[in-house]
Amino acid sequence: MHNVNANGASIPALGLGTWTLRGEDCAQLVSDALAIGYRHVDAARMYQNEVAVGAGLRASGIARDQVFVTTKVWWTDIAPGDLQRSAEASLKDLGLDQVDLLLIHWPNPNIPLEGSIRALNAVKREGLARHIGVANFPTALLARAIELSDAPLVANQVEHHPYLDQRRVLGLCRGSGLAMVSYCPLFRGGGLFEERAVQDAAARHGKTPGQIVLRWHVQQEGVAAIPRTTKAARLAENIDIFDFALSADEMAAISALRGQNKRLCDGDFAPEWDAA
Repeated sequence: MHNVNANGASIPALGLGTWTLRGEDCAQLVSDALAIGYRHVDAARMYQNEVAVGAGLRASGIARDQVFVTTKVWWTDIAPGDLQRSAEASLKDLGLDQVDLLLIHWPNPNIPLEGSIRALNAVKREGLARHIGVANFPTALLARAIELSDAPLVANQVEHHPYLDQRRVLGLCRGSGLAMVSYCPLFRGGGLFEERAVQDAAARHGKTPGQIVLRWHVQQEGVAAIPRTTKAARLAENIDIFDFALSADEMAAISALRGQNKRLCDGDFAPEWDAA
């Protein structure tokens, strides 16, 4: 496993996404993931699973300082005061004194960004979060957030897979020292695994299509990926991507799929995305 170094944070390049995972199943999956070598777990207040994620962290027996834990504040709760209360409630549910990374989950056009970023910095100053960042921020908003923040932002978590062109966001992240963390990195299957570029690379390397796509993510400078799975067997497959490398041609062939510009997560409250 390699780490992405981002403005003072060291973020394991592959993490476990926990969206939709709940209760016992979630706790077990988190514990199983840590047992086989995962050291990065991604949660959120909105997922309503922080109690279960915390139980999984404790059940694993892995020392707290060995695991990079991220959680997020939902877009309705990012006003000053609300944001701090959300962070405190997350820590209580997780059973932790601090998270490694606290993110604003989505921007909110009705809540001034200045106040949200100020509140995020207050949470870091108080020691509730080691690092801070954002999620789902297109470049104009990201540039503004970076400018407003006293402490360096370390990540922008965004939807990213070979079907979506995120070069603008990635360029700004790299230029400003942030990691870009890819959610939905495998496009939930959705035909991506049948693509010729993916199939050919899988055959050449003796890897699964999923492993090829995850390798494509982590082989890009400054990119981490947080695939979610509900299957313990898939956990081992997803992390087994650090013993081979894609060639420049293979990377380019997979990257060429981005012209499709397909988005999975585009709710009513989504910001105006960067043009491809």
